[in-house]
Amino acid sequence: MEADAKRRRKPRSAKKFWLKQLHSWHWISAAVSLAGMFVFSVTGLTLNHAATISATPEVVTVNAMLPASLTGLLARSQPVDAAPLPASIRDEVRDLVGVDVGSEPAEWSEDEVYVAVPGPGSDAWVSIDRASGAIEAERTDRGWVSFFNDLHKGRNTGTAWFWLIDVLAVACVIFTFTGMLLLQLHAKNRPSTWPLVGLGTLVPAAIILLFMHV
Repeated sequence: MEADAKRRRKPRSAKKFWLKQLHSWHWISAAVSLAGMFVFSVTGLTLNHAATISATPEVVTVNAMLPASLTGLLARSQPVDAAPLPASIRDEVRDLVGVDVGSEPAEWSEDEVYVAVPGPGSDAWVSIDRASGAIEAERTDRGWVSFFNDLHKGRNTGTAWFWLIDVLAVACVIFTFTGMLLLQLHAKNRPSTWPLVGLGTLVPAAIILLFMHV
């Protein structure tokens, strides 16, 4: 009898262990991805309705002149494909026209240097005449909706955001997978579980197969 009792306790103990593990991974992945899921859900709506959300880009054009010493440095620099501007010129450009070109690759020619500085929800470029030191710069701000839409798409957001999207995606996969296993464990006492899961699967599949233009 004692052996039978141990055998009965063993499945219950295993189930209790896995329930604890699944709950732990479920809430941890939810906590990690909570803010990201909220932002990506909201920007999913704004992207889906992008045509109806009006926004007027703000374009600012600025002209300036490099000091003679830096103009001479620029004139003496040998054109190297995709080489960034020298640090001293980058700092001066930022102070004069308000565009931080950082280490963005520049397009060099005999007459000018051109640097494009794309960003989420914005674009900027700087053109410098190598002989005269004349600077022309333009900044375009497309608004906060465009900024968050570009975050959603990972457009011009840099390496750190690229990896953050991957981390959030993995956290969401863990969240949904552990959620599915928890549904399996609790489905016995919740008869509507699998009909709802089936409905959530069939509706998107039906729209793809029947109502989507290919």
